[in-house]
Amino acid sequence: MMTPQDFFKNDLFAENAGVVLLEVRKGYSKAQLTIKPEHLNAGGRTQGGAIFTLADLALAAAANSHGTLAFSLSSHITFLRGSGIGDTLYAEARERYIGRSTGCYQIDVTNQHGELIATFESSVFRKEQRVPFEVSE
Repeated sequence: MMTPQDFFKNDLFAENAGVVLLEVRKGYSKAQLTIKPEHLNAGGRTQGGAIFTLADLALAAAANSHGTLAFSLSSHITFLRGSGIGDTLYAEARERYIGRSTGCYQIDVTNQHGELIATFESSVFRKEQRVPFEVSE
C-alpha cells in the first residue's frame, strides 16, 4: 500500500508547483511551499494561486485521510499578509466537522516565522471509492 505522500504526488499541478506534503493524520495534514520566482505575481509578491494550491493540497490530504475519496465542494481564501522569494509557507489543515458524506476544514497558511499569511475554509463531499493509503490517528 502506498503512503499519502506517494498518492498526492499524482496531483501534478501541486507537484509541479513545488508543494510538499509533510504530514498526514486522520483529519489533519501539513504541507510546505518554498517561494521561488515562478510563484510571484506582477507586483513581486507570492501569487494568490500559489497560496491557494498549497492550502488546497493540505485540504485534500486531510479530507482523504479517512480512507475514502473526497472532493472539494466550496473553498474560500482570505489573504492577510504578503510573502515573497525565499519565504517558506506552511499550510495546516484541520478537520472541523465530519459527516457521513461531507466534511468541513480550516486551513491556516503561515510563513517560516509563524505569521498568518492566509486562512482557507473548505467543505468536501466524500465518495464511496477507497483511497490506496491508510493513515494513523
